Amino acid sequence: MLKKVLTFIALTTIYCSLTTASNAQYGQYNPPPPSQSILIDKWVAKPTGQTKGGVTDYEYVDNLSPSDPRFSAQQYVMFRLKVKNTSSVSLYNVTVKDYVPAYLYPAEGPGNYDNTNRTVVFSAGDFAPDEEKWYYLKMQIVPVSQMPSDKGLFCVTNKAQAYNGNVSDDDTAQLCIEKQVVVIPGKPVPQAGPEMGILLMTGQIGLLALGLKIKSFYGKSK
Repeated sequence: MLKKVLTFIALTTIYCSLTTASNAQYGQYNPPPPSQSILIDKWVAKPTGQTKGGVTDYEYVDNLSPSDPRFSAQQYVMFRLKVKNTSSVSLYNVTVKDYVPAYLYPAEGPGNYDNTNRTVVFSAGDFAPDEEKWYYLKMQIVPVSQMPSDKGLFCVTNKAQAYNGNVSDDDTAQLCIEKQVVVIPGKPVPQAGPEMGILLMTGQIGLLALGLKIKSFYGKSK
């Protein structure tokens, strides 16, 4: 009888141990949290012509190359931003940072401009799954006097970033700037029109006549 009791106790102990270990193993399993992702797209406005009323019509593109319309000193440039939550969960406290390129400075748009770091930063808030928000930034090109002296045509890149504590994404847009001829007050711009041509022709005729006179003088003196 005692042997049966001891056997029962031993089997019960083994069963309880196995059950506890199994429960502990399954209790430690936690499903991975849903993945988070964000997308930012940046475009630059390409002038396409004048509409009625003198308002410039734009087409937003990813980049502008030197063969596309170029900007000049003190012109305004428009940029468009799209920030989208591309995940299935909400995103909180999203920040947008725009890195202002050299030779441009902000004129209008959201956020605060940090002149030291040349960045515009603003809060985009929270995003529900698949939600997107749009923003527009207006910048102005510097005067000719602030452009590089050794470049007549150059391109700059504008970078934008969207992020929070868990996700981040960035995108860029390029535009090209062409310097114009600077007219200094008080100094006439050289001309190459009809008047200059007449002046050059008159000078050539005078030199020819002078040469003939010199030749004639030397001929008589022999």
